[in-house]
Amino acid sequence: MFSDRSNRFLALWFPHLPTDRLKRENPQRAESGQFLIVVDKVANALRLTALDERAAKAGLFKTMALTDARAQFENLDIAFASPRKDAALLEKLADWCDRYTPLVALDGADGLMLDITGCVHLFGDEHQLRRDIHQRLSQHGVVVRSAITGNAAAAHAFARHSAGDVIEDSALTQKLRRLRLVSLEIEDVHLAGLKRAGLRTIGDVEVLPRAALAARFGAGLVERLDALFGYAHHPISPRCVVPACMVERRMAEPLIVMDSVERVLHALGDELFRQLQQRVEGAREVEASFFRVDGEVRRIGIQAGRPLTDTKTLFRLLKERLSTLAEPLDAGYGFDIIRLAAVRAERTQTIQKSLDSTVQETEEIGGLIDRLSIRLGTGRVLRPHPVDTHIPERAVSLEPAVHTAANPPVEWAPVQHPGEPPERPVRLFQPPEQIETTAGIPDGAPAQFVWRRVRHTIVLAEGPERIAPEWWREHAGALTRDYYRLEDNRGHRFWVFREGLYERGQTTPRWYLHGLFA
Repeated sequence: MFSDRSNRFLALWFPHLPTDRLKRENPQRAESGQFLIVVDKVANALRLTALDERAAKAGLFKTMALTDARAQFENLDIAFASPRKDAALLEKLADWCDRYTPLVALDGADGLMLDITGCVHLFGDEHQLRRDIHQRLSQHGVVVRSAITGNAAAAHAFARHSAGDVIEDSALTQKLRRLRLVSLEIEDVHLAGLKRAGLRTIGDVEVLPRAALAARFGAGLVERLDALFGYAHHPISPRCVVPACMVERRMAEPLIVMDSVERVLHALGDELFRQLQQRVEGAREVEASFFRVDGEVRRIGIQAGRPLTDTKTLFRLLKERLSTLAEPLDAGYGFDIIRLAAVRAERTQTIQKSLDSTVQETEEIGGLIDRLSIRLGTGRVLRPHPVDTHIPERAVSLEPAVHTAANPPVEWAPVQHPGEPPERPVRLFQPPEQIETTAGIPDGAPAQFVWRRVRHTIVLAEGPERIAPEWWREHAGALTRDYYRLEDNRGHRFWVFREGLYERGQTTPRWYLHGLFA
């Protein structure tokens, strides 16, 4: 069996997630003494989709018809299923689990998978980590079952189909073989076929030839066995991006006074930037996370247009961000963990500033962009960005200023020699506006045109500049354009194009005004 001892996974399963949510929303339900069940319409009949621990011990089970449950028990507390609210609670639990590791992934609709590699020493050992999670969740009214193993698939199986425990790699194979067939989580028809063949445990199936299993029960069974025993590697997909650098403080006593919270943040900022400085990097995106003792987690993100390298600048932006929050940061019963993470980092360069005023101006503009982006939102502070295309209306796109480089690339605009008129207008119309033209020859520049009920007589014309459609992007009917730079008798300069070519037998070409020169 392939196993990498350096990897350890913690699977969490919440068997009564919907009923736990209902009890958290209404604590009286937990004290009523009734059996709490959740029902939903399945095949035109109301059936049980979730039930609390007391109801399960009394003999109720999922998929049971509501009429049968009522016939057996009178004291039923019935609620209708709400998958959206259950998913929101699971996301909230995933945020809470970030206190143990940043690598947290959703595991179905009622479970989480944590990659705890390298994090266990913060809690003593794996048994203490697992015990801490169970105690904290129990205080919040959430029932959980868990298991820790060397691969995610095995941890998932032990958490859901056994009592759960910390399984070392040396004992993993033996314990896996003792699990029931339902732990394979394959289709019911295949599971029934295995049972008819006299197989009862995973060990009975694992010793059989893989080719015969795949031919009889499908490749899914073989893939599941390989995942359980570690022959195939299936990495988890964390919900959040793994930070480039992260520092945190775990308080012995929760912090309630915001002045103390600010001092901790200052210390974390200094530590974060010391680590980034050693890597010759700066933070383009920083996230501050505040974990409250009541389970609430508050995250505040900051994006910068240039790499941040000092705590002073970070705190100025952080205060700007806090002033724009709809819900102010509230310590509640106190923060027991405060974390500062550089979600995105970039390599920095040492630049001499004292003799270069341009660098100073660029930094001032960058600071202004950061403050405006925090106050107004990154989607409202935009910067033009060049696009690799020869279609004029697509040559520039507007992107959030904090996501783009401070200085545009060299290919930002065509080369213009001194004294020559510009090749592109200052203003483009989107979409281009159709005009009526009169030309001396069919495929020549217009002698005059009418635009917005005003007739313009042309005295100078330059062109054509032919631009073909992008065949890999345009629809089949896209036509070639011939662009002209025109100047009328009043000195106004225009950029027009003819769509279509006479010599190719296309329909009568149409003329459009695409832009105005200054």
